[in-house]
Amino acid sequence: MRVLGGVVIGLALGVIGAGTALGAKPAAHTGGCPSFWVSPAGDDAGPGTERKPWKTVEHARDTLRVRKLDCAPVVNLRAGTYRVDQTITFDDRDSGTTYRSVDGPGKAVFEGATEVTGWTPYKDGIFKAPVDIDKPFHTLYADGKRATTARYPNRRSDDEWAPYLRSILFDPTKEAVRDQLGFNAGDWDPSWDLRLGTSWPAQVTVWSGGSWSWFTDTVPLLDINHTKRRTTLIYPARYGFVNSGGGSRYFVQNSLSLLDQDGEYYLDYPAKQLYYKPRGGTMDGVKVRRPTVAEVFSIKGVSANRRVENLTLDGLAIQHTDFTEWYRYGWNGTGGSGFRHKYPKYDTQIELPRNRWGAITLTNTRGVTLTRMHLRQTGFTAVELLFANERTTVSDSLFEHLGNDGIKVEGGWPGEGDLAHSNVFTNNYIHHVGELVPGDSAGVEIMNSGRNEISHTVVEHGARYGISIESRPEIPNADNYAGGNTVHHVRLSHLAKDSGDTGPFYAYGVRNQPPYTPDAAVSQLVIDDANADPSMPDSKPYGVHMDFGGCGFAFSDVKVTNTQNDPYHGPSAGPCDTFENVSWEDGFDDSRMEYDRIGVLPSFPYDKP
Repeated sequence: MRVLGGVVIGLALGVIGAGTALGAKPAAHTGGCPSFWVSPAGDDAGPGTERKPWKTVEHARDTLRVRKLDCAPVVNLRAGTYRVDQTITFDDRDSGTTYRSVDGPGKAVFEGATEVTGWTPYKDGIFKAPVDIDKPFHTLYADGKRATTARYPNRRSDDEWAPYLRSILFDPTKEAVRDQLGFNAGDWDPSWDLRLGTSWPAQVTVWSGGSWSWFTDTVPLLDINHTKRRTTLIYPARYGFVNSGGGSRYFVQNSLSLLDQDGEYYLDYPAKQLYYKPRGGTMDGVKVRRPTVAEVFSIKGVSANRRVENLTLDGLAIQHTDFTEWYRYGWNGTGGSGFRHKYPKYDTQIELPRNRWGAITLTNTRGVTLTRMHLRQTGFTAVELLFANERTTVSDSLFEHLGNDGIKVEGGWPGEGDLAHSNVFTNNYIHHVGELVPGDSAGVEIMNSGRNEISHTVVEHGARYGISIESRPEIPNADNYAGGNTVHHVRLSHLAKDSGDTGPFYAYGVRNQPPYTPDAAVSQLVIDDANADPSMPDSKPYGVHMDFGGCGFAFSDVKVTNTQNDPYHGPSAGPCDTFENVSWEDGFDDSRMEYDRIGVLPSFPYDKP
């Protein structure tokens, strides 16, 4: 049993496990409170019983709101597919309710997309189909996996983002410019139809910052000048495209002219036509799904003082959600948000408001539980905890093929209230993160939030982080809420595959002033394979990278293997972390590693990838 922030975690997780046994059928009543039933084959005009279930979660929610039960009701969701065309919202009126997949974990599937039909041959192995849509979509799923937006150069494999083009300095006075990208002669074909000057232009996805490889921006193009060899972006990227180390890596996408590789697609939104080049040259047996929604569940209290409390989602599957029209991480400069804050530099460290969401988004909650979930093929982050969230539990869940992060916690601004803390993330398997946002993506990312626990977790395959814990290095300890986090029995592998100045375990701006007495603990951690793509020009990946302010951590029983750079890289402040039995120091004792308990536990309810 482990105590964290006054919460008895072992007991809490034990209760969750006992009440959600694999495939268990709940009693008609739970603790004297009636249970209700929902099925894709049900009828919302019915009574919501086991024999005559309702059809939608929304109807169940609305009915329970009207009834105002003075107990904790359970809504049992039968196996099948629940198509989602609009985000399903919960607020404080829904506190205490459990929605669970009654036929077993992953059996109640919330489908965030719809099938595209009516395919006819176009040319060169490409097929086309009409799509009757009133707004565009920004990713696609086909052949049971994410399709690639038509791009140049073509990607090397489904698991790699490379190869890339490299930007050049087209004018010596333009090194700091963030919205004009120079290119080499021959890199851009003048015959490409890039739809510039329209509402649906081509885009670049770029590791802005020149030789830095920290963030990727996906930004639409405004115009191009082949004589001057430069293109202008509609929105500025995070950084300029050239520095003393060279140019930024990038590729061009979103043009029918670039559709030439199996598994690529292009949406001609103005013409309402979708183009796709299937593997194998035929559409026979191929299902193509286009997203209808980016966010499936929003659990949102009115404010930090009026939260959703003790709501549970148990055993639900969510799949095939949407990405966003364009993406950049954070405001470009201090105070960029336009709002007065005690530490305006923090604006550069967090997502823009338009990008603060996940397939499941929690805002202003306390005691919410997400257990035995299966989130796959998301357009963006899987689970986002935004601002005031306390005592959240995410457990026993499988997250795979995610557009951005697996689990992201973003607290409030430093010095303005400790609103996000004491969350537990345990027994989760997270793999293939950052498929659409390789820059700054993580399996678990914690921003300005403390006293959280990450345990019995696997994170595999991503361009950047496995676990990232961050705030800002100029914030004094008293106003910084990122301390006191605990990480144990975790395996991180095949990460930092396409970025630099990083490591599978990363910390930044957590403890910025002495004394650096450890209040964060990392133990029973295994890291393997941090090796970046050869095109990556930045400093090569470490195993553990404690960046500026990565202080106040006690590391014990940590093993790091197969890294391109040092297994541990410490903060510039000098020694400010403590070590006991770590593989980068002499005398490491491998027999102390609890390999049978590192990663997900035998109770994990899904087949491991």
